[in-house]
Amino acid sequence: MKQEVSVFCPATVSNVGPGFDLLGFAMESPGDELIIRRNTEGKLRLEDLSGIGLPLDPALNIAAISAHALLEELNAEEGFDLIFKTKINPGSGIGSSAASCVAAVVGINELLGNPFTTAELLPYAMEGEQFASGSYHADNIAPALLGGFTLIRGYDPLDIKHIPYPSDLFCALVHPDLEFKTSEGRKVLPTEVPLKTAIAQAGNLAGLIAGLTTSDHGLIGRSITDLFAEPVRTKKLPEFEELKKVTIENGALGTGLSGSGPSVFSLCRGEEIAKSVAMIMEGHFSNHGIACKKYVSKVSEAGCRIK
Repeated sequence: MKQEVSVFCPATVSNVGPGFDLLGFAMESPGDELIIRRNTEGKLRLEDLSGIGLPLDPALNIAAISAHALLEELNAEEGFDLIFKTKINPGSGIGSSAASCVAAVVGINELLGNPFTTAELLPYAMEGEQFASGSYHADNIAPALLGGFTLIRGYDPLDIKHIPYPSDLFCALVHPDLEFKTSEGRKVLPTEVPLKTAIAQAGNLAGLIAGLTTSDHGLIGRSITDLFAEPVRTKKLPEFEELKKVTIENGALGTGLSGSGPSVFSLCRGEEIAKSVAMIMEGHFSNHGIACKKYVSKVSEAGCRIK
């Protein structure tokens, strides 16, 4: 019987232009790394080695909330230590909460002998995400757990589909030194949109999925346009439209806000273009006096995994 596992769960980009709450993809890095260890006390205990300053109360820690939901479903009385070694910065817009929730349920499921398949862990991971954001959504959870591009066709019932994508697709991502809470980002969203906007948004989402599945890079680029959330969520970012224009002029297929921000992503054809675009994005924020971290990653086929 295993006593301990080490789990890695990747960062994710959600929404991906027009796919609000419906579309996301996994990156190869960065990510969360958790050690999950059995204990003899029959309860969840938390330890933070990441330096982030995570809440250690199981009732307030989203990974513990997801873990508790899984253990409750199984009527399991075992205790586990959740030890956070590496942590994506909260409020970064690249699936910080999803990575913690997914890593917790994957690790505990492994130690309990895998009573659930990987896909069956989705609802339990979503419990912590709901606590973090105030909304029951899976556009980060699904790719973090399953890898690749995922489409959430519907939530009632939960219906998730992997989307094929070009093998040369890379992501350039910059995380400026700002924090946007997902729960706050949802409060600024419009409750109604004009019919014209809804039709255009649906066309962009359909075009993006068609472009991914047929490796039509031009269609992918034309479709990474969000007319719903991005216009109200990017007001705190300096000259966002200019940043989009410059990245596309320098080879990006399309650029948008990752999740609710503040991270900005560009999908690119090939690693070299992605590296160049990441440097341009880094320079943009630097010119506005904002420090940032940049990442270049292939869209990852792998989701959360036991190391």
